Amino acid sequence: MENIKFSVSMCVYGGDDPLWFKTAVDSILNQTEAPSEVVLVVDGPVPEQLDAVITEYAKIPIFKIIRFEENRGHGDARRAGLEACENELVALMDADDISVNDRFEKQISRFAAEPELDIVGGNINEFIGAEDNVVAKRIVPCDDKEIKQYMKKRCPMNQMTVMFKKSSVDSVGGYVDWYCDEDYYLWLRMALADMKFANVDDVLVNARVGADMYNRRGGLRYFKSEAKLQKYMLDNKVIGFGTYCVNVLKRLIVQVLLPNRIRGWVFKKFARKSVDNNG
Repeated sequence: MENIKFSVSMCVYGGDDPLWFKTAVDSILNQTEAPSEVVLVVDGPVPEQLDAVITEYAKIPIFKIIRFEENRGHGDARRAGLEACENELVALMDADDISVNDRFEKQISRFAAEPELDIVGGNINEFIGAEDNVVAKRIVPCDDKEIKQYMKKRCPMNQMTVMFKKSSVDSVGGYVDWYCDEDYYLWLRMALADMKFANVDDVLVNARVGADMYNRRGGLRYFKSEAKLQKYMLDNKVIGFGTYCVNVLKRLIVQVLLPNRIRGWVFKKFARKSVDNNG
């Protein structure tokens, strides 16, 4: 890939599972295209067992560890990690997911072939427990036009899969706090700046899910955050008033009115491609 260097930016906090975290980090170190730098933001105090894993990785020369004395939240951690990255291309990675072993190779290939791109993501498998227990897939549109159309209704990028140009993200203000929607807000600002999007039509990351995921995607606070984002889209003419009303109503029903169990079924039925593990 013409020796294109890139960084990986990760965040970890006290609630992350040490074994899951180690599995996540190992998945980015055992790639067909390896990063030249891994920036890890430790967002506040962590338990002894998790800290021991972090300390071991800190001995590897490509690791750069940033520690916050207190938990500052996802937006601040993402922003600090990105600021510390030295390469123009930066890949994001979550502390409990698993990147497939050729993820970075596929993304670097797209940037090499299409240098006008600002961000490249891909699809995810969602699994519970064992990595091969895939329960759903989140498939996103691939080309720039389709992605920006999809953006009017739902988030068009799987954040844990993305690789982007640092300068492009910096030019629109980088990560800004927005409860549970820092990524969607960033993609919207990039789209408004006419930046170019792409998604690889392959699974790039296996993502852990469970009942708690649907809890996080429900509740009044989450709904208010999403409704505020829809208002931002309306104010910036990304969507019209009719679409705004429909989007807010759908979110009110799913995120506030539905119980968690039914919300989970709705996500799998309408927002994911279900997987039949029985053949």
